[in-house]
Amino acid sequence: ARLKRRAVIIMALFFSLTTPVGIAIGMIISGYEENSPRALIVEGILNAASAGILIYMSLVDLLAPDLMHPKIQASTTLQIGVNASLLIGAAFMSVLAKWA
Repeated sequence: ARLKRRAVIIMALFFSLTTPVGIAIGMIISGYEENSPRALIVEGILNAASAGILIYMSLVDLLAPDLMHPKIQASTTLQIGVNASLLIGAAFMSVLAKWA
C-alpha cells in the first residue's frame, strides 16, 4: 500500500516513541529499583525473549532463503563453507557479547 508522507512520518514517530514512553510509565508506576531481585528477574526474562526472537528471525527469515539456494544445495563444499562461516560468525558474536 502506498502511504502518504505524513502517514509514514506519524507511524515512524509513534513507533520510535512507544518503548521509551512505556518504560517511563512503568518506572513511574512501579517505583523501579534497578538492583532489586524482581527487576533483575524481569530484565532477564525480557532479554531472553528478545534474544530468542532475534535468533529465530535471523535463522528462519533471513538465512533460510540463502541456505536453500539451488547453487548451495548442489555443492557439498559450498554447504560446508556456508555452515562453517555461520558458526564462526556466531562464535565471534558470542565473544563480542561476552566482552561488551
